[in-house]
Amino acid sequence: MFSTRTRPEPHAGLRIEELALFLDVDGTLLEIAATPESVVVEPDLLALLRTLVARAHGAVAFVSGRSIAVLDDLFQPLLLPAAGLHGFERRTASGTYHRRPLPPGELLAVGREALRAFVARHPPLILEDKRFALAVHYRLAPQLEELVVREVGAIAAALAPAFQIQLGKCVIEIRPSAASKATAIAEFMSEAPFAGRLPVCLGDDITDESAFVWVNANGGVSVAVGTARHTAATAHLHSVRAARMWLSRLVDSD
Repeated sequence: MFSTRTRPEPHAGLRIEELALFLDVDGTLLEIAATPESVVVEPDLLALLRTLVARAHGAVAFVSGRSIAVLDDLFQPLLLPAAGLHGFERRTASGTYHRRPLPPGELLAVGREALRAFVARHPPLILEDKRFALAVHYRLAPQLEELVVREVGAIAAALAPAFQIQLGKCVIEIRPSAASKATAIAEFMSEAPFAGRLPVCLGDDITDESAFVWVNANGGVSVAVGTARHTAATAHLHSVRAARMWLSRLVDSD
């Protein structure tokens, strides 16, 4: 992997009519907020996404750690093809909903109760219950990072191999092991309107690395947004604002 500081911006000659766009949400399209519920989707972003979908003839999908239901609520009335919970669930361009086989429900229930008790002992922490995954956010208490990683890691170890740890920016998640953003993009790319196009993936976090690796291996363009960490991405945009500006230029290109 390489530092994003050595990566150029995405190639200016890309034509939107030839692309399949896969977009992470938090930290890529939206500025990361103090809590998951406090993000803001501005009208100009909705307008940009509508135009992207029209110019790309529908080949635009969200690929996010959030659930599809939450994505729909955030971006209403826009309903895009989407992969939620890091690929555990997926909605195709035709509206068909797919979900990976459910891990044993009692395992997640045990994890949920353990995480609730842990978060209750440390009030700055936030537990986000995604129904099929559980995330502990420590953005409001970054000094607790070592404790959070250790405690959540121990809880997740008891749920393996059905569940695994997913690290992110000031968040650690227990999620099903059966899927990834890479598998979701691969599935989209086998279907209309994505099939036969050049895959382009924008993301900002460790959770996007599997998608970057798959896109690179399949001749596409992987773009890390606003991060100085090491990454498999082949291109770099410095911020959410830069990502939106690049997408706007893509819309305006001939």
